[in-house]
Amino acid sequence: MHDHGYKDRDLAREIDLLLKETDPLKALPRKLRQTVDAIRNFGNFSAHPIDDKTTLQIIDVDPHEAEWCLETIEEMFDHFYVGPAEAAAKKAGLDAKLKAGGKPPSK
Repeated sequence: MHDHGYKDRDLAREIDLLLKETDPLKALPRKLRQTVDAIRNFGNFSAHPIDDKTTLQIIDVDPHEAEWCLETIEEMFDHFYVGPAEAAAKKAGLDAKLKAGGKPPSK
């Protein structure tokens, strides 16, 4: 997130900046927007033990929740790095064909 300008004092505020993004070219897809806040919550459970208000037991992060967190991070990596690189490579290939045919590059 830092590489894309989402920097603040803590992860919670950085996620807020990311979720408040209004530029459609930079904003996360809806599916990812709905899950990215999970990273903040898992971090809170892991770094700051939270007690169940009924049982007073510490609430743990379950293995499937940790996996969900990793999947969300992977989706963010794809959004910010993999997807744009793949799109740029495809565009470069198309532009090479257009140039060979005497046409202007794609927009």
